[in-house]
Amino acid sequence: MPKEKRIRTNAMRVLDTAKIPYQVLFFSPEIHSAEDVAEAVGLPPAQVFKTLVLLPEKGKPLLVMTPGSGSLDLKKVAHATGHKKVQMAPYKRAEQITGLKVGGISALALLGKGFVVYIDASAGQWNAVVVSAGQRGVNLRLATADLIRITGAEIVDVVHREV
Repeated sequence: MPKEKRIRTNAMRVLDTAKIPYQVLFFSPEIHSAEDVAEAVGLPPAQVFKTLVLLPEKGKPLLVMTPGSGSLDLKKVAHATGHKKVQMAPYKRAEQITGLKVGGISALALLGKGFVVYIDASAGQWNAVVVSAGQRGVNLRLATADLIRITGAEIVDVVHREV
């Protein structure tokens, strides 16, 4: 059996336990950006969501899922999450906080770890989105509604929009 077929991440276990269907997408673990993942799996970057770790001035770190094609607006995030100011966690800090490698950070893999999860409103344009499985080189495609329900994600408008 190929190694790829034996991979079982915490995110997959969560979805299996909840009986939520998903499709596993494999790509080179050298790929870390959502845009490059989208190209590798043949989907539009707007359908592949990255999970970003943000640090508010006070309180716990936030997980924000945004489309690969989107540019995060920190002022919008602060406003939407009720914080005065937020900043992106540097890569090493994000890895320390989550225990996951950048390029493999997944809200699904971090359920029950106390993170508040947000997802950009653009997810609503897709029946299904792609997110990290919690390991570089492995993503999951699942129904947007299921992702929002299982993560408890709050829908927010946090990316720059073209006018």
